[in-house]
Amino acid sequence: MRVVVTGATGNAGTSVIHALAGDPNVSEVTGVARRRPAHRVDGVRWEAADVAPGGSDLDRLFRGADAVVHLAWRFQPTHDPLETWQTNVLGSVRVFEACARSGVGALVHASSVGAYSPGPDDGRPVDESWPTHGWPAAAYTREKAYLERYLDGFQQANPQMRVVRMRPCFLFKRASASEQRRIFAGPLLPWRLVRPGLVPAVPAIRGLRFQALHTDDAAEAYRAAVVRPVRGPFNLVADPVLDSESIARMLHARTIRLPAGTARAGLAAAWHLHLVPAAPGLLDAVLRLPLLDAGRAREELGWAPAHTSTEAFSEFLAGLRHGAGLDTPPLAGAARH
Repeated sequence: MRVVVTGATGNAGTSVIHALAGDPNVSEVTGVARRRPAHRVDGVRWEAADVAPGGSDLDRLFRGADAVVHLAWRFQPTHDPLETWQTNVLGSVRVFEACARSGVGALVHASSVGAYSPGPDDGRPVDESWPTHGWPAAAYTREKAYLERYLDGFQQANPQMRVVRMRPCFLFKRASASEQRRIFAGPLLPWRLVRPGLVPAVPAIRGLRFQALHTDDAAEAYRAAVVRPVRGPFNLVADPVLDSESIARMLHARTIRLPAGTARAGLAAAWHLHLVPAAPGLLDAVLRLPLLDAGRAREELGWAPAHTSTEAFSEFLAGLRHGAGLDTPPLAGAARH
């Protein structure tokens, strides 16, 4: 199989190309990113290309590919949602349509837990049938939900193509720490001090709980979706569910109750002053995300995470305090910034 991976230099992309390059069913992997990385992986050929409108010739890149894994995504600038829409939505549509024109056999698209509508009141985990309308006030969730609707029609118009939608929870690994700090926290986070014993307290925001997954485990699910004859959406999560108390235990810290409204007001003020990159609408969305049931991925992909969510998040915290990264433009370590 020949597989093309867009967004191959980011958190998910670097893990996915490693997983695919190690599969004997895959003969060639082409990693696509806006900027060529210094990072080298045996069996992976790099191509510099931009998926956004007016960008590169995607038909040329996809011609002859058996599968395309679409991971390319821009989280910033959050102050200009029209710019992220250009890459994330219109760029994704360009990828989908180029796959159809080029005769690609399978499209594996990176959707997200963020595509889902707010979870049920009883907090039970939901399967892939839960509505995917996102949270309209956050650009990330709005864009993910829009692409779910687009793919509904795209699947019907292209029945010959296997269309797979991966809906992972939050993905963490050591090498993603510097990138995720830049994307969500910005330069004011004292990353060298995020270590057990040095963080006195963790804010306990009512309703804050989330699922985490090691990025390498998510990559194994993507690899399985490429080589197995599956279609449709797959939730990807690991246990246990994390919250403020579990994070405080990892840092040997206590918790301090913080009303959600106070947390949002503080984040909004910092965002408007350009002190943090994460928009307040993203916090609103996170507080409403459903918990996910990954039963379908376990059954149809033969998939099970090798790391617990606690292990994945602990590895991320360790990477954060060491400024960890990888030799790609998105994942460059904190020491280079």
